[in-house]
Amino acid sequence: MSEAGERARPVFARLAACALLVALVGGSGAAISLEGYSAPEAGRAKLLSTLVNDRDGRLLRPFAAADGAWRLPVATGDVDPRFLRMLTAYEDKRFASHPGVDPIAAARAAWQAVRQGGIVSGGSTLTMQVVRLLSPDRSRTLARKWREAGAALALERRVGKAGIVDLYLRLAPYGGNLEGVRAASLAFFGKEPARLSIAEAALLVAIPQSPETRRPDRDRNAAKAARDRVLDRLASAGAISAAEATYARDEPVPDGRRAFPNFAAHNAEAAARRVGAGGVARLTLRRDLQRALEDLARDRARALGPGLSVAIVVADHATGAIEASVGSADYFDATRAGALDQTRAVRSPGSALKPFIYALAFENGVAAPETLMEDRPAQFGDYAPRNFDQGFHGTVSAAEALALSLNIPAVALLEAVGPARFVARLRSAGGGLALPAGETPGLAVALGGVGIRLLDLATLYAGLARGGAAVPLTDDPASVSGPETPGRRLVDGVAAVQVAQALLKSPPPESALGGRLSFKTGTSYGYRDAWAVGFDGKRVIAVWAGRPDGASSSGLVGREAAAPILFDAFARLGEPLAPPPPAPPGAAVAFADLPAPLQRFRPFGAPPPVLGVRDVAPLMVAFPPDGARVEVGPGAALALKAAGGAPPFRWLVDGRPLPPERRRETLWPDVGPGFSRVTVTDGRGATASARVRID
Repeated sequence: MSEAGERARPVFARLAACALLVALVGGSGAAISLEGYSAPEAGRAKLLSTLVNDRDGRLLRPFAAADGAWRLPVATGDVDPRFLRMLTAYEDKRFASHPGVDPIAAARAAWQAVRQGGIVSGGSTLTMQVVRLLSPDRSRTLARKWREAGAALALERRVGKAGIVDLYLRLAPYGGNLEGVRAASLAFFGKEPARLSIAEAALLVAIPQSPETRRPDRDRNAAKAARDRVLDRLASAGAISAAEATYARDEPVPDGRRAFPNFAAHNAEAAARRVGAGGVARLTLRRDLQRALEDLARDRARALGPGLSVAIVVADHATGAIEASVGSADYFDATRAGALDQTRAVRSPGSALKPFIYALAFENGVAAPETLMEDRPAQFGDYAPRNFDQGFHGTVSAAEALALSLNIPAVALLEAVGPARFVARLRSAGGGLALPAGETPGLAVALGGVGIRLLDLATLYAGLARGGAAVPLTDDPASVSGPETPGRRLVDGVAAVQVAQALLKSPPPESALGGRLSFKTGTSYGYRDAWAVGFDGKRVIAVWAGRPDGASSSGLVGREAAAPILFDAFARLGEPLAPPPPAPPGAAVAFADLPAPLQRFRPFGAPPPVLGVRDVAPLMVAFPPDGARVEVGPGAALALKAAGGAPPFRWLVDGRPLPPERRRETLWPDVGPGFSRVTVTDGRGATASARVRID
């Protein structure tokens, strides 16, 4: 034998041994051990990257596996079928028929080695390559080859052909800390491997044979040469046409690694902590909307100026499902504190809480949308608020005062409602209002003298949009509420609709159409925070802009900085604004139909004199008393009775006026089951309410 043949003898012996092993064991059913190899249920095959997906299963953000590798879960169904055909045609054309070791390939490789004096082609199957990937042993001895062949046979019997392919797709090396086809496709092409061009598929077939030398980010020419060799062989074998190979060779090879997806970075980090290492979390977010709003926040923050950031929350107000959550203008921009989630930062809301003051006032019969109020200089103890524009508007309706965000009427209504009661109601509905330790709520709450998170503010506005019942906003599909979930009571349904209709008349930002979106803006003291929150018939969107460190920013005003972002965010939903639900009966009451006490608001403690009435007892709802539980038959009426006060009387149930009989006693027709609030006002403007349960 020639000198080359002598050198090839050990190679021939190893490959012949593999072929002999198949002949002896392949059909005998003898037990072949996987001892010394990592089983597919353990080891590297199980150390997977943690994934966070959107509601449709699309990747938002992956995290490296515990050992630092990017090893993303992937299965045959996730990969372009053309890649799978090219892989088997190039690496193991008899994969579908052999039991794990291909004796024909082994014999051919041995014969070529003898004739050429060295290894020309290998005899390893895909199964044997998977065995090597699962094994820490990298030696090239005959004993190791023997164990590898035996393990390949045993592995195929254990997991089958589909399992072998899945393991290869997950573990194939692509250089550095990239393992698996999915990680490589995302890193080199910026897309999932479900749809690959022929050139892309050929590159992914070629790299694992020598991953460090064929990495496109390290040696683009070597990567192209390896890819083209794969294309040539596949064309020669008839796996692809010559024209396809020629076209694919002209396609450029990527010259570096792309960043992995990093959408909703703050939410993804929280979700990854919930599911743990190697888990897969699914959020309620919509990836395309998330991408669009992250771009919007980044662009608008740069336009606002250095150091400023923007946060946005979008949610379905019927279910509480968060569809997009932008925690900062740019997660990687340290100058804007991008790593901090501003949707959960406690800030002063400015005037953004005013709608809830009006809602509570409407609910309790303190005022109605058409009630006339005075916007004039006023003193509330030692507190003398002024309007943002430093001017006064004289006599306006309550609805107009809300739409124009006038300060004096809002503070006057809060005084009548009670700051402590107002704060307690918002907290009970999910609005986590923050006050300094030991401080009791005061009238300054109306103008931002309290702290709140953007997420909580969105929750409260979602409650308005939902008819007065708030549900928690969440990105966890398991925690989403049903459309019929009662929710936590914020305000009565009629009051919620009345406020929503008033907010439709808020002045829109320049170049935007008004009257289509119920929204409110807010600007905190010292121009530190700009807010805009709005809703249509389906979604609520909340926007914050400002400096993450809380510093002042000259000219940072809600209507100019945040409102345009709000309107642009609605435009990027990709669908028309949803119309609001129909208004319930009693939501619209003309000024002429209001009882006299509701036609003009009088500040707390200053009721007008009532001629001929002295020493009038305090007004109260005598029946049903507050907290009562009353059984009423279907379609029956319930008698209502007031004690004290001065006539005439006006009765309301859940904000809806009853027939104007103006008597101390009246009937509530067509009573329905559930909780209701009965309110009565008298001729002096006094108000009393009772919360009752109807069975």
